[in-house]
Amino acid sequence: MDTALKILVVEPDAARAQDIIDALKDGGWGSVFIVAEISALAPKLTEIDPDIVLIDLAHPDRDTLEHIGHVSHAQSRPVAMFVDRSDSDLTQAAITAGLSAYVVDGLQKNRIKPVLETAIARFKMVEQMRLELDAAKQALTDRKTIDRAKGLLMTARGIDEDSAYGLLRKTAMDQGRKVIDVAQALVTAADLLG
Repeated sequence: MDTALKILVVEPDAARAQDIIDALKDGGWGSVFIVAEISALAPKLTEIDPDIVLIDLAHPDRDTLEHIGHVSHAQSRPVAMFVDRSDSDLTQAAITAGLSAYVVDGLQKNRIKPVLETAIARFKMVEQMRLELDAAKQALTDRKTIDRAKGLLMTARGIDEDSAYGLLRKTAMDQGRKVIDVAQALVTAADLLG
């Protein structure tokens, strides 16, 4: 576990904030910053750019959860929230907001380290899935573009599909470009001329 992480803690109660700092330092994390008010979260995030955000709120509401998800950029960093109690609507709002961990029954000092480790691991897993999904979407888009370019070549030159792909590959190699770039240029030119 990376102990050099910058951790931003949102905790309105000074005594509880100190307990959290102590628990994090006991866990090996020394770079901890405290924000007392949720309203100060956005500017502090910009100033510090933490690696993870830990929030302790007794009774958040749906608007607070949405605000936290938005300002904390929960899609780009792990966010763990400790609450005293919750219901199914708030749990769903936490998931929708992109929180990596949503722990009900309050913050307990001995649970901070394992919850943060789990939140970080879960965030990395979700991020990896998101990257793989984006790569799959891009590959599908590229495939469609290449297929369209092959179709244009087949029609214009009266050649079969293999020959059209071979022509795209040869052109790409001759120009030191990728096949998708050549295909995209051909499709764009056809759109302009069509």
